[in-house]
Order: sequence, then structure tokens, then C-alpha cells
Amino acid sequence: MASTSRKTKHQGGAPASIVTLTLSPALDIATQIPRLCADVKLRCALPEYAPGGGGINVARAIHRLGGHALALFPAGGASGQQLIELLDAEGVANQPLAIAARTRECLNVVEQASGRQYRFVLPGAGLTAAEQQRLLAALEALPTPDYLVISGSLPTELPADFLPQLLQGASRCGVRCILDSSGEALRQALAVGGLFLIKPNLNELSQLAGETIAGPERLASLAQGLVDSGGCEHVLVSLGAQGALLVGPGMSERIAAPTVERRSTVGAGDSMVAGVTLKLAAGASWSQALRYGVAAGSAAIISDGSELCRLADTERLFGWLQAHGHG
Repeated sequence: MASTSRKTKHQGGAPASIVTLTLSPALDIATQIPRLCADVKLRCALPEYAPGGGGINVARAIHRLGGHALALFPAGGASGQQLIELLDAEGVANQPLAIAARTRECLNVVEQASGRQYRFVLPGAGLTAAEQQRLLAALEALPTPDYLVISGSLPTELPADFLPQLLQGASRCGVRCILDSSGEALRQALAVGGLFLIKPNLNELSQLAGETIAGPERLASLAQGLVDSGGCEHVLVSLGAQGALLVGPGMSERIAAPTVERRSTVGAGDSMVAGVTLKLAAGASWSQALRYGVAAGSAAIISDGSELCRLADTERLFGWLQAHGHG
């Protein structure tokens, strides 16, 4: 990453800079059907299209919350071009990297009779060795951000050393890396060490630990163990309707989520990461950032389809959590 003189919240009052990296973006398609049935034609409602993929959603949510983030991602084919056009229409700063493979499309279907949501997630587009190096070079060429958010799944057949190489380069430049991923990608990243923040959900942390997590004390112990091991400085565990747990050096805080009407879970975790990152970049305390993240995640749940969090909902829920939020 190209080092430049930057004004951060602690160096002149401007918010810190944020870049998001999405290695496996998607064009999200949302629709509805009266009832899900096998072996018959299902007449769907008119589809809605939205840019998708973890880091892209984080950048979109930050933009919705009044902040600024640059979304970096590979894109290919007609679906990739549509994704770029949708980001441009939203006013989200983006830097796509052209690749040969077609950007995947994912389908979110709501069954009207039950209100259930079905999410069909296709494999991400593969990156050739040359495309991988071009992506790393594009990241290196950017002015060094204060925060790099890497979120979402990895493309197929990505070498095991790709993510560690990326993280090591960012760490050498003093970038605070936030990772929201799972499985082998999370293991690889923790092995490198030095991550600023990871955000697993309860299932992802269970998979990492190789056990079913029984009770809040064991949950806190596992999260603290990741911090003590040096793999990361902070662990934020999203707990759905139960809120979130934040563990870091000398701190552990859990708050409950506000009770809201559930409409869609798409992007709730990404909205949480966006809220936390935005507040930290503005110089807020960890306690404030945690509450704002939970508020943003809850705001995404009451939004339809792939809409993510809305500013007015997030601010209202944040105010409630400031007054009532507790473990």
C-alpha cells in the first residue's frame, strides 16, 4: 500500500479512511413467491437487483450511515458490469478489477405464505494467478487506509497463502485489518496474527473452536482465548437476536439487541461491521461502536430484501441502546 500523509480523527479531526475488500462479490437478486413447492413452475414477483458480497455491503452500509468507504473488488461479465453500475447509482466509491470469469449471482426468495426467506448462494468466480497478483497490486497502489475491512467468502481455488500474504502486507503498513469471514479463511488469518478485529457469528466461532458453545461463560472464554493467542486484538461475536459480545485487551462487554420486526437477515452482519468501523474511525469508544454496530445490524433486519440498514432506523435504535442497552 502506498503510504501517504493522511488526516485521521487523531491527526486533524477528519475521520479515518476505510477501504473494503470483497474477494467474492455477487449480484444479489431478490424476489417473492406465494408458496415454495417442488416440481412446479413458481411465478415470482418482479426481481430487485443489488450489489452484494461482504465488503461491498459494508461499504454500502457505511455510505448509508453518512460515512465514506472505497470498495475494492474483482468483477467480470454482464453481472459484474451491472454490479458496478448499481454501486455508481448508489454513490458508493468503488474500484473494480476486471477479471475473465463472470461475477456470480445469488438469489434471495421470500415465501409470502410463511414469511420464510430462502437464500441461494452460488460459488464465487475464480481468480487466475495473474488476476490475484493484479488485485494485490491494486491494493498496494492505494493510499494506505486506516482500516481495511475484508469481508465475505473466498473465491474458488484461491491459494492458501493469498490471504496471509495480503494481511502481512497490510500489517507492515500499519493498517488496522477487520476480517469477517469463516472456515479456513478465518483460520489462515488468525495464524498470521495481528488482526485488529474479527467478527464471527456464533456458528462460525463454534466451527473454529470445534465444539458446540454451551453458555455465555464458554463463549466469552473462547473469544478471550483468540485475543490472548495474538491472532487478533478484538473479537466481536454477532449473536442475532441476542445482540453481540465484544472482547478485547482488558475488556469484555455483551449487549442485547433491541426487539424489532424481522423482515430480512440479508446484510445484517455487514451492517454491524459497518456501524462498528464507522464509529471507530470517527474516534468513538468501543462501547459506543458496539452499540452502533448492533443498532445498524438491527436496522438491516427491519429493511426489506437487500436494502441494508437505514440511517434513521440506526440512529433511533442506537439512541435506545445508549439508554437501555446492557448485557
